[in-house]
Amino acid sequence: MHQLNLATLIVGTGGIGERHLRCFQATGRASVSFCEANPERRKVIAERYGVKSYSDLTAALAAEKFNAAVICTPAPSHPALATQCLVAGLSVLVEKPLSSSRDGLATLRQTLAAASGVLRVAYVYRSIPVIREARELVQSGEFGRVHQVTVEAGQNFPLFRPDFQRIYYARRESGGGAIQDYLTHMVHGVEWFVGPVVELACLAAHQVLPGVEVEDTANLICRHRDGTLSSFAINQFQAPNEVTLSFHAPKGSVRVELHRQRLGVMRTGAAEWQWREVPHGERDTMFVSQANSLIDAATGQPDHLCTLEEAAQTLEVNLGALASSESKQFVRIPA
Repeated sequence: MHQLNLATLIVGTGGIGERHLRCFQATGRASVSFCEANPERRKVIAERYGVKSYSDLTAALAAEKFNAAVICTPAPSHPALATQCLVAGLSVLVEKPLSSSRDGLATLRQTLAAASGVLRVAYVYRSIPVIREARELVQSGEFGRVHQVTVEAGQNFPLFRPDFQRIYYARRESGGGAIQDYLTHMVHGVEWFVGPVVELACLAAHQVLPGVEVEDTANLICRHRDGTLSSFAINQFQAPNEVTLSFHAPKGSVRVELHRQRLGVMRTGAAEWQWREVPHGERDTMFVSQANSLIDAATGQPDHLCTLEEAAQTLEVNLGALASSESKQFVRIPA
């Protein structure tokens, strides 16, 4: 039986932290508090959602007993904060990416191995129905093994995140730029379908976005452990907000048009795609699903979320893509 009213602490209430707060509330299975260093922001969020607030994680853990925490601070702080929460006996959901470096990961692994709680990483594509159904179809073997994956994605970032110049996005070391902020979603999704990347090459550049120097455009090519080849073309300035993932196998192809919330199949020899709507509603819906899955994991139930080792693998791809874009060389991903 599910544990209800899981005492959950949101650590950091920028845009994504506030979304997690309201989505954990929306599950009806969690009582939510938060910590926020900025006193003005802390006051606004506490009044908006009617929840307890703390100035920092240490103060929160000293004042109240929590079952779970959601880490929504800049990427470099994720391992240390997650480790602190695990030591305190909490289950943890860490925002993506897992970090912007390997610092602290060995300690985090050791702590998790001895912890009573679980740790998951918030690659939210795993909570989108059309993505989950496409994965089941690809992995069913109906079309044979996938040999090639192509991903095209983009959005007008100034429209969706007008504060991008002032937040973590503006600096690569804090987890910013198109590779760590945006491409990582697609890379992790494809690894979830066909397995880990073992080799890659990446070209990335700052092309359009004003007021920042980090890359807003990236083209990545990868080889996966099973031999599948994948390619990703992404940017954060184009007019349409679109994500298309295509999986090609000898007996047919599977395509996800995330922006249209639909799944397509074309069998070898067919003349047209066969489309099926797989709606996921408005954006918060997938985050509520993710919150429910973290609560499941924290209470010993099966869940569909990303594990520490899966996120560490995608972190290696992020770091490899950044290194390749600087060196203009192929990069091998450590096993």
